[in-house]
Amino acid sequence: MCFEIERNGDSMPKIILITGGAGFIGSHLADDLLEQGYGVRVLDSLDPQVHPDGARPRYLSRDVELVVGDVRDGAALRRALEGVDAVFHLAALVGVGQSMYRIDDYTAVNDLGTAVLLQALIERPVERLITASSMSIYGEGLYLGPEGRRIENAARQSVQFKNGDWDPLAEDGTPLQPLPTPEDKQPSLASVYALGKYVQERMPLIVGGAYGIAATALRFFNVFGARQALSNPYTGVLAIFASRLMNGRPPLIYEDGQQRRDFVHVRDVACACRLALERPETTGLAINVGSGRSYTIDEVAVRLADALGKPEIRPEITGRYRVGDIRHCFADMTLARERLGFEPRYDLESGLGDLVEWLEGQIAIDRVDQAAAELSARGLVA
Repeated sequence: MCFEIERNGDSMPKIILITGGAGFIGSHLADDLLEQGYGVRVLDSLDPQVHPDGARPRYLSRDVELVVGDVRDGAALRRALEGVDAVFHLAALVGVGQSMYRIDDYTAVNDLGTAVLLQALIERPVERLITASSMSIYGEGLYLGPEGRRIENAARQSVQFKNGDWDPLAEDGTPLQPLPTPEDKQPSLASVYALGKYVQERMPLIVGGAYGIAATALRFFNVFGARQALSNPYTGVLAIFASRLMNGRPPLIYEDGQQRRDFVHVRDVACACRLALERPETTGLAINVGSGRSYTIDEVAVRLADALGKPEIRPEITGRYRVGDIRHCFADMTLARERLGFEPRYDLESGLGDLVEWLEGQIAIDRVDQAAAELSARGLVA
């Protein structure tokens, strides 16, 4: 069970609204909140890319009140906010690659959707507002340069890729050393998705400060676990790899597979979300939520194949580059430990075991080739 703190004791549970709460992270957060005695309401459009049948997902607890509606619909929002004490804003379109050719949709849902929510909260304020941001806002993570200099604006040049040089380089041409990325690293917005998540982070902090709503933003790293949409080729990398492996196909990996990421289990993310709700000292902050560990993408693909009992299927390294991709980024968890009191409970091995257990009996339609073709047709893969 997630770490608990003593709550101020009203006899009636507080009512929490989760936008996008019928999805992967939101449903786990709902479970965590219900276990702690909160009342939970969810506003979700049941987008067919995540919910193909358009029905209430079976994994969503029956104790959750579901309001089907779009976060951009002011009337639906007002209904969902009635009697609510706090809001988790998770509703968003997800996917770096897709955001680069569905610019209008991503901007409408992620930017305008956040604005419509905030407009409604001005009229009907709540005590707490926690929004889901993303590690994507960092672009490249933090690096160590020559003579121990901290490099915040590392970048790669397309001319490197022709020679298979994938790492950001110092001025003398030597690779920079990746470091854990802290919250004070300046943003570098490399995709429309990253730009939208930055808006989803900053706008609530600005409006919350102006109107006395205690707002916090949580920067999620690579979240994985049960309930992630297996047939959505723009979801988390482990779900995409699982979909390929379950269909007897190798995971497709861009570049050389040695790019490093921070994988954090969804139950740990749900725990961090609730801690942000319960700790007023997080107000006004943007806080990393990761595991604090890094793994190469190739390593993760191999370990997932082994866990699924398919060791003969090795990943396919494409040697190609996708526009908007970055090389290395993993979390510095110092602030999360200090302000949230958060410590991840799942390592990659235990998290993969939990994921594989859930995958038994699931059906995955592999749409990765279709998504790759979409990117290539638009010149977004080099």
